Amino acid sequence: MYTPRSFRFTNQKEILAFMQQYSFATIINAKEGIPIATHLPFVVEQIDDSIFISSHFAKANEQIEVLENTTSLIIFSEPHAYISPNHYDRNENVPTWDYITVHAYGKAKIISDIASKQKAIEKTIAFYEKDYKAQWDGLPERFKNGMLNGIVAFEIEITELQGQKKLSQNKTANEQKKIIEHLTSSDSEVEQALGVYMKKDIAE
Repeated sequence: MYTPRSFRFTNQKEILAFMQQYSFATIINAKEGIPIATHLPFVVEQIDDSIFISSHFAKANEQIEVLENTTSLIIFSEPHAYISPNHYDRNENVPTWDYITVHAYGKAKIISDIASKQKAIEKTIAFYEKDYKAQWDGLPERFKNGMLNGIVAFEIEITELQGQKKLSQNKTANEQKKIIEHLTSSDSEVEQALGVYMKKDIAE
């Protein structure tokens, strides 16, 4: 990913927290030279010094065919916002877009047996909705097995992370202040979140 020096996002602890907060991501592989992508919710966790992500496809998804044999690119992206030149001190300016994104790379390992898939699903439940666990446990085994047979679960150990925080770092302090005020007072929760990130980033 092309990343200008001033926008580099390299703190692994912060990257991990970002991936966990914005965990609905896009996984991309190549099939016969053509990119193929699926949007999935991921469980993101750190074990020792490594980051692992896991999710599952519908069994009919053709991306499964190339999942283990190619390197996956997983893109975590959000929040983002249009930045108007009205916030800049000089008239000679153009609009831009501020955003945060993380590109994660790694090779997937398919989880094939029912018991391991059930553990993967229970990990997903724990990550997204712990209170659902009791309901899941109470479902008939035939129903759960039917659901598990309809998916292909997988796990990826991340081998490379590329992060970018484009938060108007190349603007003046006054311009940054105006942008933050605009974003944090926006009706959009996405823009508000970006404003909070920007305020924190500048404070550091």
